[in-house]
Amino acid sequence: MAEAHPVGFQWVIEAKNRGAKVIHVDPRFTRTSALAHTYLPVRAGADIAFLGGVVNYILSNEKDFRDYVLAYTNASMLVSEDFQDTEDLDGLFSGYDPETNTYDQSSWQYAGQQDEGQEEEDSHVDRETASGLEQESHGPPIPADVPRDPTLQDPRCVYQVLKRHYARYTPEVVERLCGVPQEKFLEVCEAWTANSGRERTTALVYSVGWTQHSVGVQYIRTGAIIQLLLGNMGRPGGGVMALRGHASIQGSTDIPTLFNLLPGYLPMPHVSQHETFDQWIDAIRHPEQKGFWANAKSYAVSLLKSYWGDAATEENDYGYGWMPRLTGDHGTYQQVLDMIDGKIKGYFLLGQNPAVGSAHGRAQRLGMANLDWLVVRDLYMIESATFWKNGPEVGTGEIVPEECKTEVFFMPAASHAEKEGTFTQTQRMLQWREKAVAPPGDATSELWFFYHLGKIIRERLAGSTRPQDQGLLNLTWEYGEDEPDGEAVLKEINGYDLTTGKLLSSFTEMKPDGSTSGGCWIYTGVFSDGVNQANRRKPGSEQNYVAPEWGWAWPANRRTLYNRASADPDGKPWSERKKYVWWDAEKGEWVGDDVPDFEKTKPPSYRPPEGASGVEAISGDDAFIMQGDGKGWLYAPSGLIDGPMPTHYEPAESMVRNPLYGQQANPTRKVYERSDNLTNPSPPERHAEVFPYVFSTSRLTEHHTAGGMSRQLAYLSELQPEMFVEVSPELAAERGLEHMGWAHIVTARAAIEAKVMVTDRLSPLRIEGRIVHQLWMPYHWGSEGLVTGDSANDLIGITLDPNVLIQESKVGTCDIQPGRRPTGQELLRYVQDYRDRAGLAADHHTPIMTVGEENADDGQ
Repeated sequence: MAEAHPVGFQWVIEAKNRGAKVIHVDPRFTRTSALAHTYLPVRAGADIAFLGGVVNYILSNEKDFRDYVLAYTNASMLVSEDFQDTEDLDGLFSGYDPETNTYDQSSWQYAGQQDEGQEEEDSHVDRETASGLEQESHGPPIPADVPRDPTLQDPRCVYQVLKRHYARYTPEVVERLCGVPQEKFLEVCEAWTANSGRERTTALVYSVGWTQHSVGVQYIRTGAIIQLLLGNMGRPGGGVMALRGHASIQGSTDIPTLFNLLPGYLPMPHVSQHETFDQWIDAIRHPEQKGFWANAKSYAVSLLKSYWGDAATEENDYGYGWMPRLTGDHGTYQQVLDMIDGKIKGYFLLGQNPAVGSAHGRAQRLGMANLDWLVVRDLYMIESATFWKNGPEVGTGEIVPEECKTEVFFMPAASHAEKEGTFTQTQRMLQWREKAVAPPGDATSELWFFYHLGKIIRERLAGSTRPQDQGLLNLTWEYGEDEPDGEAVLKEINGYDLTTGKLLSSFTEMKPDGSTSGGCWIYTGVFSDGVNQANRRKPGSEQNYVAPEWGWAWPANRRTLYNRASADPDGKPWSERKKYVWWDAEKGEWVGDDVPDFEKTKPPSYRPPEGASGVEAISGDDAFIMQGDGKGWLYAPSGLIDGPMPTHYEPAESMVRNPLYGQQANPTRKVYERSDNLTNPSPPERHAEVFPYVFSTSRLTEHHTAGGMSRQLAYLSELQPEMFVEVSPELAAERGLEHMGWAHIVTARAAIEAKVMVTDRLSPLRIEGRIVHQLWMPYHWGSEGLVTGDSANDLIGITLDPNVLIQESKVGTCDIQPGRRPTGQELLRYVQDYRDRAGLAADHHTPIMTVGEENADDGQ
């Protein structure tokens, strides 16, 4: 956090200065470690074993906040007798299909739940479209009469299922798998539990790289399970904070750049599952389910009205027929491979530099070299605009500039200081910033570019009667003249009452009858009372510590989600010291320092009438109001593609045989079996010793992501002038590496070179009785800018988490050798030699299910 998020880290130090204890767990000693009270080196890719050990410590020592757990989680609910755990099936859950490498999730459900027989097919579609996690928010309805055991003694209750699942994750196992000494691990467990409960709370903070694993979603689930067990969710000083990579990554998922989502986390329709408007709506709201997703029709109709205005009517399902449809995997990596295969003609790149900034850089560059046209909008001439003339493949002869057919259009872009608009940051807070200076020359904002591109296309299609053109022609598309007005766009996102023209103040004002519009329901209220709430800057000294008048946070300017959980079931604060939101019986409403995340006048004593659904079905003590059962899920009965509870699997590339189960890696991970995307062997495959070391990548404070902005600046380039690799003194001795000398790093995808930094910041770890060496690299370099170098992302293959289709780019295996890498054709031959020694023929297939397979290499 200190390294990659220094502005936010100042508040960690502020808390430290007030007495908070800071613990840092990371494969590498960083600037964060230097300022922490406790630092624990951990093996990259073993986080679930570490966190699972914490869960086991909590449950085996009954350190959970029992009153909170009983009231606000699904701990007491009974799981189906058909469910079998990884402990029963050697690393698999019940329902696994080795043909599709997905699960039929019907046996994971609660006792008495009916299954519709579509679970396995749905799970396969969910993986292809990264839509499994929709279930966490608006998934299948949870029956109100799920059998429960409030004593938590029934062996089928979630509490006991969880306890059995993590029983083997002992301190001894954590030491074996993670390399963390037992006494250091227990120090963390004791500190975390001692600082949690009725009187105290602990925050869990992770950076965006935690998601970049083939089990990344389950990493975060394990953290959430711990925070629920300890009563840290929805309470001040608690929670799970996801540090975003830069200023508006949160905004780019809220109003998404993702292929499978619409604004406000509404799912993109699927061609076979949502043929009609009603099918789409019912898949979101699930009639008879609890919670605010029951109002999904209001959110969806308002979105379609914001798109198509008067052209969206009840008779044409508000323009639903003009919506695009998913047909399968349209993720960024499938697109790159389709580009290589000649299936994609053109590509827009904005704020991205995949030639060096995305996994498997060679595939990225070869894909872009096979397009008809490529539009790059950026501040500088980045590698993704110049790959065709000076990328690594030009040196090897794989790209010949004179023969590369891709026509590149470079469009100069305005920087954040040269345009107006909002950032949405880690805290879900929108902050408006004014344009400080005019952009130079022909540089323009994205808003200007797409507004005028849209106008040109609409002019060219004017008069068309083709059905495929009507959605574009009917779009509402008036935001000003030459320079479109950013506030006009924000108002459209906020939404209007179309009968009065008044801006909406809350998403609860949205209607399902077409009388309201709103471009993103969770942002409704950002322009309440006709005031740009994101532009507020009241000093902290003039308001309470929650600072509700600094910017605006979605939803409803609420700063802590699920804050009903900060009070007990009767609505009283768990403690005076940690009071945040509570029930005021005299006023008959919820009050406190934040906007209550609950219906303002619904008392704690409220119990829904029989047959109630939606918001009416939320009891007065259902704190997690977006969940189908109103509870925080310790166990996910549906939705997660790779299992209802996080389980330790080895990374897709590992030198270690999974010590816990016969199943080596995530059995549902998304793989692309191709000769240009080979995976280094892992046990039980043979030849894992060809790539004997673990590598990881992350950011430097001095550079920004792929370096497109920072490597153009003299001062930052001087501070960090060269691509380098950090190795421990022990690894340097083992491989003959010299400090400040050259080394090259090799995987099945590429070989890159870097200067060597020999440092104690990386510690050899003892894993399963053997020494495991880890090395680390930044990923900021490429062939453009004031300082140049090889890209670490060239080393990484394409293996994805099945829930969200994000790449495993924070852990892989490699070899490292002294000296510079070969060049030209010799480089291709050099990498091929490694592939041959590793048994990676062009038709090689990595085994997915390994239960029952013996290790082919003794000791590997």
